[in-house]
Amino acid sequence: MTDRKALEARLVDAALGLAAAKPWSEVTLLDIAAEAGVTLAEMRGVVGSKGDIVAAFARRIDDEVLAKAERPPAGQSARDSVFEVLMNRFDALGTHKAALKSMHDAGVLDPVALRALLSSQSWMLTAAGVETEGVEGSIKVAGLATVYASVFRTWLDDDDAGLARTMAALDRRLRRGERTLATMNEVVSTVKRVGSLFGMARGREAGASTKSSPGSETPPPSDPIAPTPAA
Repeated sequence: MTDRKALEARLVDAALGLAAAKPWSEVTLLDIAAEAGVTLAEMRGVVGSKGDIVAAFARRIDDEVLAKAERPPAGQSARDSVFEVLMNRFDALGTHKAALKSMHDAGVLDPVALRALLSSQSWMLTAAGVETEGVEGSIKVAGLATVYASVFRTWLDDDDAGLARTMAALDRRLRRGERTLATMNEVVSTVKRVGSLFGMARGREAGASTKSSPGSETPPPSDPIAPTPAA
């Protein structure tokens, strides 16, 4: 572990400990630095805000989940694969529930932490074997982030060892999201088809305009496949 990584880990651990002991809204960067035993100058070299610390913690959980991730079995639905990955994530979060409840109750989502949330959900989809590239991929990531945020609130209050409430909420939201995603994919496909047809139409119009332009001296483009006439 590099010095930077080690320092980041100390800051994250310090922040989690403080958040578990008192409201996150009352925890300052100065408190975290003192708890971690570092100067503010050392802290600034690694993080610039409490949101950076939350993002670093999210990446830590990402790494823990991804290190244990296996390729989904053939024939398993994407919904079931995502369900398993997210439940593994909630399991990884289990020992930090008090700190996370404090952070959640603060009610402020730093832009850096928001980007980390989206990045995390992108990786969770990847672990579940779901493609995240392109417009459709972005829709999936945003949709899963919404599902996760909703179920996260249920998980915070779920004291059952088997997380029955969390599992039920996640299954319900994923099924609902699956139907919504199917609709969104249809919309995206329609937009793409319309855009393609519009582009073809504009191309034909441009071609017709060029042919009918009076006095045009521009020769037609040569056929790159046709042989060059001998000199």
